[in-house]
Amino acid sequence: MLLFLFPVSCLADTGHSTVVMDVISGRVLYSKNSSSKQLIASTTKLMTCIIVLENSKLEDTISVGEEVLSMYGTNIYIEVGEKLTVKDLLYGLILRSGNDAALTLAVHTLGEDAFVRKMNEKAIELGMKNTSFENPHGLDENTKNYSTAYDMALLSSYAYQNSIYRDIISTKKYVTKSNYKSYIWYNRMSLLNRYEYCIGGKNGYTPKAGKSLVSYAKKGNTILTIVSLDDPSIYENHRELYEKYFSIYRSYSIIDPHSFMMESTFTSDELFLKDTFQYPLSKEELENVATLVELFPKTVDSKAGVITIFLHNKRIGQVPIFIRENEKKKEKSFFQCIIDWIF
Repeated sequence: MLLFLFPVSCLADTGHSTVVMDVISGRVLYSKNSSSKQLIASTTKLMTCIIVLENSKLEDTISVGEEVLSMYGTNIYIEVGEKLTVKDLLYGLILRSGNDAALTLAVHTLGEDAFVRKMNEKAIELGMKNTSFENPHGLDENTKNYSTAYDMALLSSYAYQNSIYRDIISTKKYVTKSNYKSYIWYNRMSLLNRYEYCIGGKNGYTPKAGKSLVSYAKKGNTILTIVSLDDPSIYENHRELYEKYFSIYRSYSIIDPHSFMMESTFTSDELFLKDTFQYPLSKEELENVATLVELFPKTVDSKAGVITIFLHNKRIGQVPIFIRENEKKKEKSFFQCIIDWIF
């Protein structure tokens, strides 16, 4: 008997909707049904977290109100009259997915209705075109939150820029106490312990939404985020997707302010860059990256020009070139001297 072996892919994306995105550049490396609107369960709390961080103070003390009595599902079991800081409740929100923490934070920060409006305003600001929030916790019996894998990846990449957010989502254990009791919270997002490159995230589940997960992983200087909605095997799926796309892509600093040099009528001391342009590329794509440097006839708001970066002749980014203020003054005085000499 002859046995024939054929190579097959071991990667089977189990999510209904999935996106793999590079956090720094926003480049989508993989997508499946990325624009399909889905219930997002407790991954809602990533938006709740960032709205609180941008509109409240970590050290503020909150006295828990009667609104928590309406919460069910996953809670941290805080009580009416109990006092905790905003920081404590944010850790309870993310590590233990506390629905009671979500509502308490929303009421304290802006009031529940205004908080939900702010969530939707933020979604619009971030370009989350297929997203709508009706509550800060993700429960979907009475009110429902919808989004897409792509929209949630936009939120994930934006939120990662906040250093306090990064600290919270990467924490495995948090200990605190209130005026009533002490707490020890362990992170429910178990990919942190299952995958060596995972650096944080948030899982979610309701019977209507199914399992969902927004996670982050870092290998070398490449940081990826994966979103999967309605996925029965969230952790296994994310781990396999990370392994695949880390093996294909590496993040390169195509433009670096520290090594910026160019030939022009200006000296190298006069022109400088503020920004690094970092982008994930496969080995094959490296040969197809090109840059175009343009200098303006006149500086505008200290900008002397722009560097445009292309991949396969398609623009993937731009970095402004600046001229130092003191050099501008020298330049003006030089021309003024010529005018004075002529006239």
